[in-house]
Amino acid sequence: MTLIRPILEIDLPEVLSMIHALAAHHGDAPVTTLEDLRRDALGMHPWLQVLVAPGLGYAALCPLVQLQFGVRGMDMHHLFVVESVRGSGVGRALIDASIAHAKAQECRYLTVGTHPDNRAAQAVYRAAGFEDLPVSGARFRMKW
Repeated sequence: MTLIRPILEIDLPEVLSMIHALAAHHGDAPVTTLEDLRRDALGMHPWLQVLVAPGLGYAALCPLVQLQFGVRGMDMHHLFVVESVRGSGVGRALIDASIAHAKAQECRYLTVGTHPDNRAAQAVYRAAGFEDLPVSGARFRMKW
């Protein structure tokens, strides 16, 4: 059984390395730093929750809300498992821990996205009980 727990200070360098590996896998040039991760996962007002399988992987969870319905949700923004242990159940353990965490936060749903071509990840999420969501509406962003 894989130990899954909230991130600790000691985990930051290893999780940062995994974040960089995930970014590289998607063709992104990672620029996040140890200080960014510390602020966002362990700071005075954490922006996200990070669950770790020490040495094996992590899941990063961001809160969501449907304010008009009074419904909380959670988005599994990242799920990463080191290549050498993929297929061993670590990913499923992180998914199950993410579901449990969301339920403990009184969330009524958990979302996750994948690249449209990532059929393997899509199969994993469907096998875990996730349903496909239709793409709806336009999204906008403003940067500064």
